[in-house]
Amino acid sequence: MNIHVTIREATEGDLEQMVHMLADDVLGRKRERYEKPLPVSYVRAFKEIKKDKNNELIVACNGEEIVGMLQVTFTPYLTYQGSWRATIEGVRTHSAARGQGIGSQLVCWAIERAKERGCHLIQLTTDKQRPDALRFYEQLGFKASHEGLKMHF
Repeated sequence: MNIHVTIREATEGDLEQMVHMLADDVLGRKRERYEKPLPVSYVRAFKEIKKDKNNELIVACNGEEIVGMLQVTFTPYLTYQGSWRATIEGVRTHSAARGQGIGSQLVCWAIERAKERGCHLIQLTTDKQRPDALRFYEQLGFKASHEGLKMHF
């Protein structure tokens, strides 16, 4: 069953619900701190993201309730003749609303937004511990064409 959601830019008033979604899974519980009041680090990050014209925090709403989120970042590159690319991060659907097409609507929105911004490609990473997420992104047309590496500090 798919529900239609309204997709819009996040406001600071959405931040608590967004952090709750980030923390509401097995991996998120290990790295996020959802508590009241929210740690100031989330507020600082939100404000920095909002100031940057190449970063957008997006929420999906079912009525007044936030049921999904993602961040999309636009980056100029010298490769591909100086083109732009978009990177999707932090895709989450509220645990009570999973399986209803919200994630697909959000990612498809981000794809269209990248096209509007003239991007050559859109990319994302997903943790190897999330095989369902990998299948989800492949169903939307993403290809595992590169091997990604990260270094945590």
